Amino acid sequence: MPSISLLRERQPHGHARVTYVELFFDLVFVFVITQLSHGLAHHLDLHTAVQMLVLFVALWCTWINTSWVTNWFDPERLRTRLMLFAMMFVGLVAASTIPAAYGATGLVFACAYVALEAGRFGWALWMTPAENLALRRNFQRILVWVGMAAPFWILGGLLPGDARLACWAVAVAVWVAGPILRFPVPGLGASSTRDWDIDGAHFAERCALFVIIALGESILVTGATAAELPTNLANLTAFAVAFIGSIAMWWVYFHIGESRGTRLITQNDDPGRIARIGYTYLHAPIVAGIVLTAVADDVLLKHAGDRAGVAGTAALLGGPVLFLLGLALFKRLNLGHLPLSHLVGLGLLAVLALVGREMSVLALGTAAAATLVLVAAWEHVSLGRARAV
Repeated sequence: MPSISLLRERQPHGHARVTYVELFFDLVFVFVITQLSHGLAHHLDLHTAVQMLVLFVALWCTWINTSWVTNWFDPERLRTRLMLFAMMFVGLVAASTIPAAYGATGLVFACAYVALEAGRFGWALWMTPAENLALRRNFQRILVWVGMAAPFWILGGLLPGDARLACWAVAVAVWVAGPILRFPVPGLGASSTRDWDIDGAHFAERCALFVIIALGESILVTGATAAELPTNLANLTAFAVAFIGSIAMWWVYFHIGESRGTRLITQNDDPGRIARIGYTYLHAPIVAGIVLTAVADDVLLKHAGDRAGVAGTAALLGGPVLFLLGLALFKRLNLGHLPLSHLVGLGLLAVLALVGREMSVLALGTAAAATLVLVAAWEHVSLGRARAV
């Protein structure tokens, strides 16, 4: 245990800025998102979607758990930086195995993933001062839960096919359940969200920047795919639709949602609870929706004139549905109710799901993007009216 505390010094009238080393760490997850979206785009079917979903949830947990730790520990200190660099290396190993994670590289992925979670929280426990008993107990409980999930990761890495998927799904379920239940352990009790003393503004900023990373994948897919296609009216229209959809998603999240979320977590007397519900959990479908939209952009650009069919409809509408649903639940924390604009948007997407299979990919993609633009415009007008009152 270090003689000098590495914990952040809290600023009573401000918040800790996101550091360059945290942004550097995030670059690994740019690669993770690319790997996941490309994997699904190349095999657009339900089985692959479930496989990628399990990996997405697992790796989202890795990123958000690291954000919790760097909220507690100062990333500008040498030992914290070295921990993040080690995490980056192991995370890059895990990310590089994603294309064959359900094949030849499964055990490598599993070992890397367990090393990420056990290593980070083991380091955090070691670096937590003895006098901060609540935080030490918290990390002890979390490590027990890491130990509960680890055998399923390793066993899954040794098993073939769907048996691997089943084991990893159990491991993810254990890991997702931990914060909900507050990591109860016999003899150690359960953690309290009030003991999770975090800098709320820093936490909100970290998640907002990750949303930017996810949106960046949509922009990269749009640009890279369009560059390989001939220049004609259909392709130019699909390019514009994909880009406008990305703008609309940015607008819906950042025009109102991000700032309201920041105010909520900074003004709440239990910021750990808001960080757990609003950011650890509800930001997962928001980010997943953006990643799935990147897959949809690939479909839109490559198959604009084709009939959408079941798989195309699921890709083109699934991303906006996940995004709006997650964001509606996130905004509900602040508003006390689900925003009407998001409910209308979800209703329109449900109608499109009924007729989408018979539409062309371009027509359905345009309708989905128009729905997001409608929600963004509604939010913009609502904010203007609220400010005028």
